[in-house]
Amino acid sequence: MKKYYLLLTTITFLVFNQLNAQDLVEEEEPKLSISGSVDAYFRTNLSSPNNEDATAPGSSFANNSGFALGMVNLITSYEGKKVGFVADLVFGPRGEDAVFGSPLYNPNNPFGGSSQIVNQLYAYWNVSDKVTLTLGNFNTYLGYEVISPTANFNYSTSYMFSYGPFSHTGIKADFQLAENVTGMLSIMNPTDFTEFNPFGTYTYGAQLGFGGVYLNFLYGDQDGNINENVEVPAGETVFSSGSTFQADLTAGWDLSDKLFFGVNGTYITTGGGEVFDGTSIADIDTDGFGFYGAAGYLQYSFTDAFALGTRIEYFGEFNGGAGAIGAYNDEGDASIVDFTISAQYKIEGLTIIPEFRLDAGSEPDTFYNRDLANSKNLTSFLLAVVYAF
Repeated sequence: MKKYYLLLTTITFLVFNQLNAQDLVEEEEPKLSISGSVDAYFRTNLSSPNNEDATAPGSSFANNSGFALGMVNLITSYEGKKVGFVADLVFGPRGEDAVFGSPLYNPNNPFGGSSQIVNQLYAYWNVSDKVTLTLGNFNTYLGYEVISPTANFNYSTSYMFSYGPFSHTGIKADFQLAENVTGMLSIMNPTDFTEFNPFGTYTYGAQLGFGGVYLNFLYGDQDGNINENVEVPAGETVFSSGSTFQADLTAGWDLSDKLFFGVNGTYITTGGGEVFDGTSIADIDTDGFGFYGAAGYLQYSFTDAFALGTRIEYFGEFNGGAGAIGAYNDEGDASIVDFTISAQYKIEGLTIIPEFRLDAGSEPDTFYNRDLANSKNLTSFLLAVVYAF
């Protein structure tokens, strides 16, 4: 019996030791994963027509009337102990909006090149526990909202996100500076020029994070200098803007197990520049143009399956801004308030999102009413479905 007991103990020890060894090997083995989402929606104006005269908020991804498509998002990632990559592909209208600056590599193809489906494509190296280097095309670090509908509570997006950067191509270094303090520095192509750099100028980015609060910066020339050899038709001029500066703050807190509060504030301005009339290049000494805004996000989870949330955003443009609002006073200024209330109901991987949105502009010709008369306000409703896998 002692022999059997000793043998059984020895076998048990060897089996558990082997299992533990396998567990360690499995933990160290690289992981290849595939994830993504599909989304579609129905949208209707409540205060204006839904035919060819239809208007929509000047924000991205949910502007079409009737039944409309979002996108298919396929993400392949490889995660090793030290290195890895992400290949993020998008197909459909939402994806095309997100990568609008990408189909440049094949200008003779009216449908763009294969880069038109690339949302992100980068590789990274964990140099140490505190430093990670990333090279390639990655989604922006600025703003509260993101391109993927799975990570936003509201289906429609804010003005600040829609007219801020979507993606960058370059190199960045992420730092773990302390237990709750992170940092990031980057050198990138001009914003949203993700395939290559057509201008020869670069944009610089920085981020400082502390306990869920992130302060973001971006600075650089987005369209390069004017080439004196460019042909300018008689009576016309070529314009090149100066450098763009953006400061952005995002933060979010769980106020309780069920209540979440998030904030986003941003300011972006582009000043100076050059003008060429075919004879000489002159510097432009004018006030900058751009936009600013602030938004609050409040979400309450009644159950694991049902939640209700709202976004209240104030967005203003100066000196013509980014053309987001579309109607301006004599100084080129305008503002708008976006009030959006959304519900989320989850069934396994499917999320159903009914959403009501009110956009109220400062100018009387911002929208149209049902009689096609100028109106400051637009109310709309949408029903979206998002499936994540």
